[in-house]
Amino acid sequence: MNTAVPALTSTPPPTAEPQPVDDGVSDLPRARLKQLVTRILSAPVYDLAVETPLQAAAGLSGRLGNQVLLKREDLQPVFSFKIRGAYTKIARLSESARAKGVITASAGNHAQGVALAAQKLGIQALIVMPTTTPALKVEGVRSRGATALLHGEAFPAALAHALQLAEQYGYTFIPPFDDPDVIAGQGTVAVEILRQQGGQLDAIFVPVGGGSLIAGVSAYVKYLRPDIRIIGVESEESACLQAALAAGERVTLPKVGRFADGVAVAQVGLNNFEVCRHYVDEVITVSNDAICAAVRDIYDDTRSITEPSGALAVAGLKHYVRREQCRDQVLVAINSGANIDFNSLGYVIERAGVMARG
Repeated sequence: MNTAVPALTSTPPPTAEPQPVDDGVSDLPRARLKQLVTRILSAPVYDLAVETPLQAAAGLSGRLGNQVLLKREDLQPVFSFKIRGAYTKIARLSESARAKGVITASAGNHAQGVALAAQKLGIQALIVMPTTTPALKVEGVRSRGATALLHGEAFPAALAHALQLAEQYGYTFIPPFDDPDVIAGQGTVAVEILRQQGGQLDAIFVPVGGGSLIAGVSAYVKYLRPDIRIIGVESEESACLQAALAAGERVTLPKVGRFADGVAVAQVGLNNFEVCRHYVDEVITVSNDAICAAVRDIYDDTRSITEPSGALAVAGLKHYVRREQCRDQVLVAINSGANIDFNSLGYVIERAGVMARG
């Protein structure tokens, strides 16, 4: 790992309530937004998660003519930001809910977050995962004391089965993305970004699957700094938020690709969409080849290897710079995870080679 990365810390950010900036155009009721921001600031993520560095990407910055900063969520204990929302939700459960044991459905990153959170709190956990889940993520769940049950080829089938088991056996279901506490936990990423980059900050690029990360980030950032653009980035094979924003309502994609398995979701969450439709400035989609090239870019600057969904934000940032021809801006990309199956690296390297640098 790059020796320039600052040491990690479990020190929580200040909890004093920030003062909002009234942009005069926000449609979501200000009181409701304030409640969400308060929920974010009180999220107990640092019981288990760490504050991750905002690392300068020298190579990308030089090639793109902008200051590129990478939010290193791949450095979390489960190598993904998902630990924030999973722990926040489970930590806030009642004793009776904890006693029932918890269950969730996930393609891997949320699953590992739930497993580690449950292990720390002494709670039994059952994780339903698609049969196509990379072996690394399945082992990550089992190594943290949870039971992994493989069911269905894609997330919707795994989710339906988890909900059925929760009803049948009385387990407490932990939503992977569509829940206020999960959104609050993920929103702590934005708290750190605004504190770590207190000066110029023009845009934050956020990977999108079910939408909890971008909902939490956009709510917090737009409450305090409405001048900062929030740009979602989706795989072309699972662009459910872009489709929902275009339609003005949530839609269900008939099919999703599984290359970027961490964001292979057919429908954005209801709670997430209600925030995103007011506070997300735009959504960019990128190809699998562009994602692979972004994995290479991140490696060149950090010597770390992200999973495909973890490199989405960098791929979107590069697309945005080319389209806008912008210069001298400060741009943040959230590197959301590093749980990549080693056996897939050959394909990533091959496809990255077909994309031009820059």
